[in-house]
Parts: sequence; structure tokens; C-alpha cells
Amino acid sequence: MTGQRSPRPLRADARRNRERLLDAAEAVFAASGTGASTEEIAQRAGVGIGTVFRHFPTKEALLAAVHERLLRRLGEAAERLTAADDPGAAFREFITLVAGESPAKNAYADALAEAGVDVAGLGGEGRSLVAPHLETLLLRARGAGAVRADVGFPELRALLIGVARAVETTPPGSVARSTVITVFLDGLLPPR
Repeated sequence: MTGQRSPRPLRADARRNRERLLDAAEAVFAASGTGASTEEIAQRAGVGIGTVFRHFPTKEALLAAVHERLLRRLGEAAERLTAADDPGAAFREFITLVAGESPAKNAYADALAEAGVDVAGLGGEGRSLVAPHLETLLLRARGAGAVRADVGFPELRALLIGVARAVETTPPGSVARSTVITVFLDGLLPPR
């Protein structure tokens, strides 16, 4: 019998360490950028550097895991919002979330690309959840009259890339960032 064996599930303590490392990496990367050291991440997580490398053999593997985790959270949020009672509010909430997370997502993707990692192949389950649910959110919002009829999924994707890069130029939590997102969303409203 040939084929690869599935990796064994992690023990409970190893799962907790992995999650603690991912939490710490997100916090450290947010504060210090993707160039932050794995030692700083280990210290923040309260584990030794050996634990970091047992879970993530390279810094790129850690960056990829944090990137994938973020995409999974976005995918789960999109999935949850497709069942919301108010399609317009659900669409706006998700777009606000995506725009707010874009600077981090783009920083991870840029750092991975610089390291020679094929970013298009990353994201796994999260990436596969986002696009179809985003399209559903768009169609529901358009059907409810909350988004202009001439905006389809290709246009929305292109516009999201623009707003994501625009948000990167504003400080987190700032009025400027909020205004950029609001103006973007207002531009998607049907003409009066």
C-alpha cells in the first residue's frame, strides 16, 4: 500500500502551545512588523524557541500559518454572515472586516512572497470559504437594494484590492481608516 500517512493529531498541550504561538505571532507581527524575531514570539508565548521550531520549522512556516489562520477567520465570518437577516448590514460588516484585516493579510503575503513562497497556494480552507461567501453576500445585498446593480463579483474584488491598499496608509483604529472604509461602502450604494 502506497501513499502518504496523515499527520497524527496534536496532543492537547501541543495544540494549546500552537495556538498560543499563533496568538503571540499575530500580536508581535502587529506591533513590530513581519520582520520581528521568532525569539520575541517565543518569549511572548511563554515557550522556548525549540517549541516554536517544533511547530513551525521556519519563520516562513509561522508566517504562512498566521496568514492561513486570518483567512480562515475571514471565511468563517463570511459564512456566518450569509445567514444574517439584513443582507445590506451583513455585506457592510464583512467588507469592513476584510478592509480592516487587509493591512495584516497583505503584510504576511508580502513577507512570504519576498521569501519566495507561492502565496497564491496558501490560505487553504479560509481562502476557499471567502470567495463563494463574499459572492453570496454581494448577491443578497444587491437583491435587497443595498448595493448598486452594476457591481458584480469581479468589480467587487478589484475594488476591494484598492480599498485594502488604501487602508494600509492609515493608522489602525484611526478616523481616517474608518472614513476610507465608509466612503468605499457609500460608493457601492445604489444611485438615488
